[in-house]
Amino acid sequence: MRRFCIAGWTWLLALEGLLQLVSCQPFKSDKSDAGLIRNCETIPPYLPPTVTDTSLRLSELRALMVSQNISVYVIPATDPHLTEYIAPRDARRAWITGFTGSAGTAVVSRTKAALWTDSRYWVQAERQMDCNWELNRGETTIVNWIMTETKEGETIGADPFVFSIVEWENYEKPLLQGKRQFVAKENNLVDIIWAAERPPAPTDDIFKIPDEFFGRTWQMKVKEIRSKMEENIYQPTAVLISGLDETAWLFNLRGNDIPYNPFFQSYTLLTADFIRLFVNESRLPADIKANLNTGCNTAECVQLKAYSDIRKNLQEYAKGNVTIWIGQEYTTHGVYGVIPESKLLIDRYSPVQVTKSIKDSTEQKGLKAAHVRDAVSVIRYLVWLEKEVPTGRVTELSGAHYLNNLRREQKFSKGPSFETISGSGLNAALAHYSPNNETDRKLSADEMYLVDSGGQYLDGTTDITRTLHWGTPTTFQKEAYTRVLMGHIDLARSIFPAGTIGDVLDVWARHALWEAGLNYKHGTGHGIGNFLGIHEWPVGIGSGHTSQLYVGMFTSIEPGYYEDNEFGIRIEDIAMVVKAETKHMFGGVPYLTFEHVSLVPYDRKLIDLSIMNKLQIDWLNNYYEKVRKTMSPELQAQNLAEEYNWLQKHTEPFSHSVLVTYSLINLTGVLLGNLLLQGRLL
Repeated sequence: MRRFCIAGWTWLLALEGLLQLVSCQPFKSDKSDAGLIRNCETIPPYLPPTVTDTSLRLSELRALMVSQNISVYVIPATDPHLTEYIAPRDARRAWITGFTGSAGTAVVSRTKAALWTDSRYWVQAERQMDCNWELNRGETTIVNWIMTETKEGETIGADPFVFSIVEWENYEKPLLQGKRQFVAKENNLVDIIWAAERPPAPTDDIFKIPDEFFGRTWQMKVKEIRSKMEENIYQPTAVLISGLDETAWLFNLRGNDIPYNPFFQSYTLLTADFIRLFVNESRLPADIKANLNTGCNTAECVQLKAYSDIRKNLQEYAKGNVTIWIGQEYTTHGVYGVIPESKLLIDRYSPVQVTKSIKDSTEQKGLKAAHVRDAVSVIRYLVWLEKEVPTGRVTELSGAHYLNNLRREQKFSKGPSFETISGSGLNAALAHYSPNNETDRKLSADEMYLVDSGGQYLDGTTDITRTLHWGTPTTFQKEAYTRVLMGHIDLARSIFPAGTIGDVLDVWARHALWEAGLNYKHGTGHGIGNFLGIHEWPVGIGSGHTSQLYVGMFTSIEPGYYEDNEFGIRIEDIAMVVKAETKHMFGGVPYLTFEHVSLVPYDRKLIDLSIMNKLQIDWLNNYYEKVRKTMSPELQAQNLAEEYNWLQKHTEPFSHSVLVTYSLINLTGVLLGNLLLQGRLL
């Protein structure tokens, strides 16, 4: 009997160990989204209902190209300010292709049309483009494709006002070497054929942020930027401000030109002697004009100029003994081209963008307060999902709408900060998927669900992602989720010298995934604004945009993992860069760390404590304690008893004894399993 018991326990432990060994391999299913994507190989081609017919648009564009002696026309997905999210009237690439992803470039020749976008959007492109379009998945570069499709001496055209300085040169130089011409067509050809169907320019009023939500007046900010000019060793006489978020921040003004982003079309030219705001003046109410001192012409007054006059004004100013400081990230080639090279001072980011990235005490307070109210909405959503998903009545789209409505109920709400990413099962494997009527799926207790959402509030912008499972997750799903959480925690608790480049910290978020041979293809963090942009550079981690980190900056922390056609995982919080308490301070340089301002629990069902270490569990428990202490009184103040009780349950501390016991059992199982496999245990 004793031998039987030993043998029985041995096999149970061995089985547990073997399960752990094989859990590193993801489970593959035969699920497919083939019915949702085009098939151009069949006769006739299969086109899903999400596709846009672009035949007439391409025919009209090619006719215009012929009339202007253009062999190829290049159409990026940008606007005259190189804004990440663009106004509907600037969505030229989306209109000509049918593909609505935020990244990508369309190229049209006399006989062919092709789209280049990154791997995040390949499936979406196959769902939205008709068979007039090729999807290039990296087989060749745009320039090489153009070289193949054209002959020496032919002309390639593009609108210089939707290309950055660097991007224009990346086309112009190699095409010139290939004996092709890359020429500026200032009248955008897509706009010409879009004609009356193109959405009109906005005419609604620009508005001022209430005084309580900013700590610096626009005069104080102007003085600060002028000080940066004086401190610069090259002594610039002017700063050209092209980024829409920069002008909005500088003057404490906001608009509604771009969905989810409170910007307005504008440029600013700032010198020691004058301030010129290039904008549609009819959109400025009398109180705004009075606030900007537009009735005078001194150095402390804002001179209003027509938005379309920026090039002419720059050309005139550049005739003098001047140096114009620009940030190349948000200055188009069309604007840059009118300034003589000898009169330019170029940095990657303008001094306004860099100054804006470090929040003052009022901005910090506002962002924290906005995240508390935002967490109420997310917690309410999670409680609602737990009750409603089992009924089978919730879809990706209805869930996203419900969450948006919850946010609108919060104080100072100005709507969502971006289109909610609400993906179940295989849709969540698309990192930036947003549901529509054709792709909408029911949420199920048998699938993982990813929701990435945010809100705009007068005091701050929010962005948070949670991944959930209401049924029984697979062993691999739990492992993948836990490793994403481990990376999130490792980055959140990292300590680094002030001035560290954000990209240096990226390895912290990926290491736990790398140990299991897993990874993700997007950046790990981005900056965020105060009722401004959801992505605010140069703050960030692992994005290629990032610069040095200092106290007062805010960044997201958002590692993930995506199993194609199966599920997606991302855990995203916003964190503030703060001073770390260290025993020493080498070289007198302060050391920094992160303080979480997002305050929503993670899904306990998906956390496998056995692969986490003590430091990670301690951080998790401390975070849960902070969430409970901060959110409990807020939920009570809003009379949300059910959500309050839910929070108490979901922020209970994790036990280290579970970690030790479970780890020992699994370790024993692995060892005994290995012995059995080697025939060494009788």
